[in-house]
Amino acid sequence: MGDKQHPYPVQVVWTGNHGSGTQTYQGYGREHEIRVAGKPVIAGSSDAAYRGDGSKHNPEDLLVAALSSCHMLWYLHLAAVAGVAVTAYVDDAAGSLLDRGNEGRFTEVVLRPCVTISADSDPDVAKRVHEDAHHACFIANSVNFPVRCEPRIVIESV
Repeated sequence: MGDKQHPYPVQVVWTGNHGSGTQTYQGYGREHEIRVAGKPVIAGSSDAAYRGDGSKHNPEDLLVAALSSCHMLWYLHLAAVAGVAVTAYVDDAAGSLLDRGNEGRFTEVVLRPCVTISADSDPDVAKRVHEDAHHACFIANSVNFPVRCEPRIVIESV
């Protein structure tokens, strides 16, 4: 099977011009829209700590969400292949960002998925599948900081 390139075109449109553009640092909004053809628009802004609208998604939220959802989707696939029946999955993921003025960077993201499996599934296999999912995740393979996974397996009560 050969290599394949998959394009992901995204349009980001700044909507924060409040009349005078970026004449002053305080005078413009950080609001923007993230548009992908055929999908709902995502309302974005910068983090409230950076003069943004805290009620909108910011790039940092979206990066942590991308890592979490990528891991989850790989996990569900690999669990099904391994014969583990997942009945619920909730990840309380958290990212850590070190802010050094104009040189901020993520230092790590920790995924904390709580996975509920059927009573007839093997919890040891369910836990091991997380390691395979971590190595398969395209997003985790693309970042330059650690992505740790601290899974919890819950067996569904009958």
